[in-house]
Amino acid sequence: MANLKEIRTRITSVESTMQITSAMKMVSAAKLKRAQDAIVQMRPYAKKFNDILVNVSSSLDNSDHPMMSNNDGKRILLIAFSSNRGLCGGFNNNIIKEVKKTVANHPDNNYSILTVGKKVNDAFKKSDLLNKIDSLPVDAQKIWDDLSYENSLEITSKIINAFKNNHFDKAYLVYNSFKNAAVQTVENEAFLPVVAPESENTTNIDYIFEPDKEEILNDLIPQSLKIQLYKALLDSFASEHGARMTAMHKATDNANEMKNDLKLFYNKARQAAITNEILEIVAGAEALGG
Repeated sequence: MANLKEIRTRITSVESTMQITSAMKMVSAAKLKRAQDAIVQMRPYAKKFNDILVNVSSSLDNSDHPMMSNNDGKRILLIAFSSNRGLCGGFNNNIIKEVKKTVANHPDNNYSILTVGKKVNDAFKKSDLLNKIDSLPVDAQKIWDDLSYENSLEITSKIINAFKNNHFDKAYLVYNSFKNAAVQTVENEAFLPVVAPESENTTNIDYIFEPDKEEILNDLIPQSLKIQLYKALLDSFASEHGARMTAMHKATDNANEMKNDLKLFYNKARQAAITNEILEIVAGAEALGG
């Protein structure tokens, strides 16, 4: 049985840990509010932009467009989003597992990975999946230090240029989609080539486009890719803080439960020590009296 000093040390350690997890929970809760507002405001804009892309591309033959042509190439780029820090439950591991599962399910493809975040970069830095495309950054983890649409444009531009230069055939975004603070779902979303989503509310209205549909489409597609990648960044950012807030909340509750158990154990040990001392005193008094 541990002595009383060791139990007191453990109680102090648990209390210190509980203070840290509680503080991290409050910080993530504050950041989550801003991140949640950003992604909620972004989604309607992205959806409307996709509707415009559908309308413009519906009457055109997209097979000849270099960024919308479907090909059967085997060179696949996976753009994986994770966080730079841990202590957020299964947030980072879910992305790593999804990437590994994708690579394992299609062994005939030639995969490359662009990591956006330190954790996923650390997971694959010793594999041969990184550093395959020289025109792309090995890791874009600095984006999380100052997340903004302007800073995300550099990443999107390099990906688009690499696709135009035929460095890969297809690209997919692997990220956590934000549902709420407790639920984040892993998305494996097509990025390039651009596939115009099917709209259920298509109409036969013939709009007048200036200068013409082809030129408008050439401007819409890069903008659509920039918005799609930025939305994935916002989703991942909000999911990270939601996952960390939930994880720290559970950690604080577990630490509080452990502290109560240790205090109960400490009181029992202290009571047992006092009882033993009383028994020793009584035994000594009886011996002297005898």
